[in-house]
Amino acid sequence: MKTTDDLIRSYYDWLKAKTAWREINDWVEITTPYLDRHNDYIQIYLRQQGNEWVLTDDGYTLADLAQSGCEIDTPRRKALLATTLNGFGVQQNFDSLEIKATEDNFPLRKHSLVQAILAVNDLFYVARANVESFFFEDVGLWLDDADVRYTPRANFVGHSRYNHQFDFVVPKSKQAPERILRVINNPNKDNAQSAAFAWVDTKDVRPADSLAFAVLNDRDRKVSDAVQDALRSYDITPIVWSKREEFRDRLAA
Repeated sequence: MKTTDDLIRSYYDWLKAKTAWREINDWVEITTPYLDRHNDYIQIYLRQQGNEWVLTDDGYTLADLAQSGCEIDTPRRKALLATTLNGFGVQQNFDSLEIKATEDNFPLRKHSLVQAILAVNDLFYVARANVESFFFEDVGLWLDDADVRYTPRANFVGHSRYNHQFDFVVPKSKQAPERILRVINNPNKDNAQSAAFAWVDTKDVRPADSLAFAVLNDRDRKVSDAVQDALRSYDITPIVWSKREEFRDRLAA
């Protein structure tokens, strides 16, 4: 059976093999193996600025959401976006998502920007201009209704020294261990893989009996068995939204 180090190493090998670089004037375009909502590879851009390096999505993420009918134009949506970006150390520069890096922390910062892009894409997935409720908020309301105590938007530094954001952390009680939840609005392969890596990288620095859950949105489409099986293979329990009441007692304990 593979160890945590083996799993992390295989992830790094996959990431290296599937990442492409090319120079465009004074920028370097980095094509990552992660897919956006349209199943296109996520691209980010790199340029040296003094003693630092700037990494940016060149405004693509928010522009794409706007073209899909999701404008980040209300105070609540802006606050939700800011909270998500802050969890990864990413800044919004006009419409671009950006992060600055040094030679020493470049891998970490590149990883943080890509994870922030994935998180923003997933957070606002299938949102429309007249929709006031997002899946993340619906999960929070359900936890409140179930009298579940939790900390939202918790960040943990993993075994690899990468920072990982989890949506809800339910603290240990007399009846149950710590429970860590990742909300996945668009349950596809990439989002499942991102959640799996975050948990594998984090669980060694959490209490030994901590449990991981992924809350999967199936309101508009069926969640594939492949996604659920992939999560289970990394000891993450999938909670399909339509069957969430089956897990109420486990989270409220």
